[in-house]
Amino acid sequence: MPIHKYLTHYPPAIITQVESLIKENRLASYLIERYPQPHDIANDSDLRDYVMALKNQHMKKSPPLSKIIYDHKLHVVHNALGLHSYVSRVQGGKLKTKNELRVSAVFKKTPEAFLNMIVVHELAHLKEKQHNNGFYRLCLNMLDNYHQLELDMRLYLIQLELGKTLYD
Repeated sequence: MPIHKYLTHYPPAIITQVESLIKENRLASYLIERYPQPHDIANDSDLRDYVMALKNQHMKKSPPLSKIIYDHKLHVVHNALGLHSYVSRVQGGKLKTKNELRVSAVFKKTPEAFLNMIVVHELAHLKEKQHNNGFYRLCLNMLDNYHQLELDMRLYLIQLELGKTLYD
């Protein structure tokens, strides 16, 4: 069963509940009830507008983003839902940094709440590089139900691995 790689750090009680949803063929209905439709942010331009609106709302003073795209090369199998990268280069005696934010293309057809959670996660990396307490406080500051959305997004990924999409 594909659930354990997505729920590694969750308590056994949650894993048991998820296993029960799968066994009873109710995982899809659980997700559809909570998230009845996918978002309509379909291309890189729309994604850039979406990310910049969140960045301007929560992190105005953080470094600028030079690139924001859906990335077809990021695979959830390798634990990459999104990616924030920064490249430092010396230009004219100055150190310049470019920040990029990439979201796995698998999230083109997800509920907006999952896209929001992933973007918040990657934006938090602008200030906190590690997944530490400060990082998660920042995520919760931007999105108060961050942890629930992260769990539900993992359930969505399990649903996809079971070969069953939610939205056609």
